[in-house]
Amino acid sequence: MTARKSTESTRAWQRMLSGRRLDLLDPSPLDIEIVDIAHGLARVARWNGQTSGAHIFSVAQHTLLVEAVMRQQTPRVDVRVRLAALLHDAPEYVIGDMISPFKAVLGGDYKVVEKRLLSAIHIRFGLPPVLADEITQQIKAADRGAAYLEATHLAGFSGTEAKRLFGRDPGLPESTVRDYLMPWTAARAEKQLLERFTAVHLP
Repeated sequence: MTARKSTESTRAWQRMLSGRRLDLLDPSPLDIEIVDIAHGLARVARWNGQTSGAHIFSVAQHTLLVEAVMRQQTPRVDVRVRLAALLHDAPEYVIGDMISPFKAVLGGDYKVVEKRLLSAIHIRFGLPPVLADEITQQIKAADRGAAYLEATHLAGFSGTEAKRLFGRDPGLPESTVRDYLMPWTAARAEKQLLERFTAVHLP
């Protein structure tokens, strides 16, 4: 598949609850709303749903965990970097969360769509379309730390296996781990993501 602008005969857009119509192949920042992102991510399961707990561990909750790990690793990190961390998986509100092994099978086409969506999301909320490498690496480091915690607390990985795949435990305070690693309801995840976005998004 080659990314192309959608047509009415080959629908590649999704209607959002906000009323926006987002073209997945040619996304416009004007069709992106944080309420749609928070609503969608709160209902997308991490780890293909293979986690313990009464509720799914959502991508919304994961993004909040990533931002918490980043604050632990770099307490004085710029607020715009925190915003970028919150939005790092935002395209999944329309394309879902595919586990890394399946992304590897799909290859470059998935990445093309994902990157276009993320660039449009960045523009919508005042970030550069493509982040500086240094910021991308900061977010990836926090993402790996969050993945380690999720793997060992929720997804059945041993500490040794998680360390080999994701790196070391990020060392969050135990109270933070207890809160962030207890899967929330979709309503709570959506609400807390919106609240955190409001706190870090500079008008």
